[in-house]
Amino acid sequence: MKIISWNVNGIRAVHKKGLFLPFIEKYQPDILCLQETKAEQHQSVIDLPEYEEYWNSAEKKGYSGTAIFTKEKPLSVINGLPDEIIKKHGLCADGYGDPLTEGRVIAAEYKDFYVVTVYTPNAKDDLSRIPLREKQWDPAFLSYCKFLEKKKPVVFCGDLNVAHTPDDLARPKENVGLKGFTDEERAGFQAFIDAGFIDTFRHFKKGNGFYTWWSHFANARERNVGWRIDYVLISPALLPRLKSADILPEVMGSDHCPVSIDISI
Repeated sequence: MKIISWNVNGIRAVHKKGLFLPFIEKYQPDILCLQETKAEQHQSVIDLPEYEEYWNSAEKKGYSGTAIFTKEKPLSVINGLPDEIIKKHGLCADGYGDPLTEGRVIAAEYKDFYVVTVYTPNAKDDLSRIPLREKQWDPAFLSYCKFLEKKKPVVFCGDLNVAHTPDDLARPKENVGLKGFTDEERAGFQAFIDAGFIDTFRHFKKGNGFYTWWSHFANARERNVGWRIDYVLISPALLPRLKSADILPEVMGSDHCPVSIDISI
């Protein structure tokens, strides 16, 4: 089974560029998890009859949003986070990162595991969302993944808006303390590792030079001056079934590229 995650930065924009359908045809994902769809399902002109589609769109038009396209019909689909986790972590207190209005999480349940896709709130240039990330969002999403894991193993993927280590961005020294590479955000990611989740790409490949997002400025993508902020993590129970994990920088259409795993079924 091939699972692919991609922040498309607007699914309609990628489709208008003529790049979405060729991507599907070439890579044939069994499960495709999308972030930053910036659309509602009825606004998408994409027709993929071999896939079931599940969308969690933001109330704000043209903003955020996630979707799962899957060849195998899930046993269940859950949009957002459970009320008890939202309340426990005070997620709605300041209106930021409210999963009920920004469409940031979808979970699909299959026979042997859950697949969860997430679009983590950006810390913003002024770091105004750091308190949200540190105190609310990251702990809440980890709690949710651990909650699901009590029932069956979890695959979670998406744009986590953080480079975990200095190897995960081309210029770590220049970016220390800036959004995406603050101590708080990196600690939030480390908490997933400490909880037992496995960074699938790092299971196979070490070192730098592997990135999933590039600025539009100064030909950053052509020069591979990027960041690895898109991930697929799995529960330890799935590790024996993990066959490969890849980054697909050749796939164009967004400022992010897809990331993928293959697992045996």
